[in-house]
Amino acid sequence: MATSGKQRIVVVGGGTGGMSVISALNQWPGREGLDITLIEPSEYHYYQPQWTMVGGGLFPREVTRRPMTDLIPASVNWVNKAVAEFAPGENYVTTVDGDRVDYDYLVVAAGLKLDWDKIEGLPGNLGKHGICSNYSYDSVESTWENIRSLREGTAIFTFPPPPIKCAGAPQKIMYLAEDYFRRHGVRGNIKVAYRCAGDGIFAVKKYADALNAICAARDIDTQFAWKLVAVDAAAREATFEHTKNGERRTERYAMLHVTPPMSAPTFVAQSPLANEAGFVEVDKGTTQHVRYANVFSLGDASSLPTSKTAAAVRAQLPVLVMNLASQMEGRRLTETYDGYSSCPLVTGYGRLILAEFDYDLNPKETFPFDQSKERLSMYLLKKHVLPVIYWRGLIEGKQWPWLMPESHLKAF
Repeated sequence: MATSGKQRIVVVGGGTGGMSVISALNQWPGREGLDITLIEPSEYHYYQPQWTMVGGGLFPREVTRRPMTDLIPASVNWVNKAVAEFAPGENYVTTVDGDRVDYDYLVVAAGLKLDWDKIEGLPGNLGKHGICSNYSYDSVESTWENIRSLREGTAIFTFPPPPIKCAGAPQKIMYLAEDYFRRHGVRGNIKVAYRCAGDGIFAVKKYADALNAICAARDIDTQFAWKLVAVDAAAREATFEHTKNGERRTERYAMLHVTPPMSAPTFVAQSPLANEAGFVEVDKGTTQHVRYANVFSLGDASSLPTSKTAAAVRAQLPVLVMNLASQMEGRRLTETYDGYSSCPLVTGYGRLILAEFDYDLNPKETFPFDQSKERLSMYLLKKHVLPVIYWRGLIEGKQWPWLMPESHLKAF
C-alpha cells in the first residue's frame, strides 16, 4: 500500500497512455503527496504514428524512438518488468518475476498485442519475399524497400478485423505507395489492392465518401469483408477468408503490406479487470473501472469504444487524471470523455485528410474548413507539427497545468 503517508499510484504500460499519465501526475499541484510507479518492460518508447512516414521513405526509423530512461521523470519509480497478474480485490500487481507491487490507485494503459502468429506462414517471413509492415519498428524499413524497388505486379495492403491501433494506417501507406509508383512512372505496371476485413473504408461517412472517391480516381482495387489468414512466402501468395461466409481465395502478390491481427495483452484479458472481449472494463465517460473504483484505464487496452489512436489518448488523459483526483478526494466524478478521436489520413505525398470524430461518428473538426478535403497544410501538420506536440506536449507533459481548468488545480 502507500508508503510514508503518500497515495501510491501504479501505472501499467509505458506507451502513449501510460507515459502521458505519469507526466501529467508528475507535474500536478500536490505532486509531493503522490508515490508514482510505472511498470513497463521495454527499454524504448516509440512514436508509432510516424511509422507511416518511415515506411513512405520520409524519415529514418530512429527518429521514432527514445530511451525510456530519457523520458521517465526521476521522481517516478520504474519497474522495468512485465506484468503477470492483477489482483484488484487486494490492490496489487504481480510481475513476471513474482514481485508484488501494491497500490492505492491503478491506471492500466497496457496497449495492444500484435498477433503475427495468427497468420499462417507469416512468422519468420516478415521483411522477406515482398512481405512488409509498418506495424513494427523491426519491419518498418522493409516497407520503404519494397515500395521503392517495385516495378511491376500486385501490391496488396491488408486490414484485419478489429481491434486495431490507428485504423487508418493500413490505407495511409497504400496511398503513399500508389503516389510513389505514379511519380516514378511504374504505376501502369502495378495493381494496387486494398483487402479490408471491415465492411467499408472508414466508419465516418463524410470521410468514407472522400476516401472512396480517391480510390476510384486512382484506380485502387478495394474489396471489403476479406481478412488475411495465410501467406506462402516462397510462392508469393496470400490467402484471404471472407468474414461473412467463410469463403477462401488466394491472390498472388509482388508486395504484401501486412497489418497483423491484434488483441488485448494476455495478462489483461485473463484478469478480473477484463470484459468479455478482454479489455479493461471502464465507464466510457469517466474512464473509471465499472467494478473497482480505484482502477482507471485509457488507450488501447481500455474498453472505451472509440478508435485506438494517440489523439484519442490525448482527449482521454485530462478526463482520467481529473476524475482520478476526484476519486482520491472522495468527490463525485464530473469529467466526461465524449469519444473524440482523430486520424490524420495521409492520401499521398503532400496531401492529407484530417478525420476527427466522436463516439457517435459525428465529425468533430478543429479547423474552420472542410477537413474531408485533401490539404497540404494538414500534411505538414502531420509531418512536422504533431511529432513535436507528441514528444513535448503529451509525453514530456508540457501541456500541464495550462490545459486544466483553474477549478481543478487544487485537485490533489
